[in-house]
Amino acid sequence: MSGGPPPDVVVVGHVTRDLVSSVPSGFTFGGTATFASVAAHRLGHRVGLVTACAAEPAMGGALAGIDLVVARAQVTTTFENHYTSTGRVQYVRAAAPPIASTSIPERWRDAPVALLGPVAQEVRRDVVHAFCQQTTVTATLQGWVRTWDEVSGRVRPVDWDDYEAFLDRIDAVVFSPVDVGSDPALVQRYAERARLAVVTEASDGGVVWHQGARFRYPAYDVEEVEPTGAGDAFAIAFAIEFHATGDPEHSARYASCVASFVVEGHGTSRVPTIDAVRERFRHGRLRA
Repeated sequence: MSGGPPPDVVVVGHVTRDLVSSVPSGFTFGGTATFASVAAHRLGHRVGLVTACAAEPAMGGALAGIDLVVARAQVTTTFENHYTSTGRVQYVRAAAPPIASTSIPERWRDAPVALLGPVAQEVRRDVVHAFCQQTTVTATLQGWVRTWDEVSGRVRPVDWDDYEAFLDRIDAVVFSPVDVGSDPALVQRYAERARLAVVTEASDGGVVWHQGARFRYPAYDVEEVEPTGAGDAFAIAFAIEFHATGDPEHSARYASCVASFVVEGHGTSRVPTIDAVRERFRHGRLRA
């Protein structure tokens, strides 16, 4: 952690190893924490990331310019992803321990924006309540609504028993129907209980649920190479823009623009700058 100004955006969650046979190292850094932090940094923000992982010498390069607080663990959370005609099949190959609220520096707790990005049940309730009331707290839900088989490691949806206690403090949530096993009843349960929810639907855009109303936002018409990380970039972009404007419909459209770049490449290679986003937001083509 540097001694400079505190971050205006704080991200909490596991940086992961995503196993990829096509790269020399055999993995890339991933997880909501990685994609969201890189996206916020490239959008021009001071970013602080709180995570837990093993010693990862290459992580500093992958997260250059981001202020890091790392709780040292014996392993780094590791995923193996397989994309099939019916969607992603995911396996957990290792899991770092939960992140303690005490890992969040005191001077980071009143940051304007915080994103909680659990991927493996690592963000507990005390972390949700660690930020001050003035902080706009947004969360992605996937890490709270999944578990994995202890033998095979295969990920599957799981009931989120104490969701009300979490959602009482969270200002906005972002999730996909796939995160909850594509169960419409669960989508409705979480979206209606949240203060503000964005349900992302990939190339179909998505739906914003707010104050009893729903409205759709479109996706951008781009050529998709890989979807990994797009939802995470969407979440942080939405969080930042909603904090700045208070306009959920505009913020969803803006976040959709940011996410449209990520799907055009692998890993964080296509996470955009603020200038690229402004240009596409003004002139980009939307899907019909």
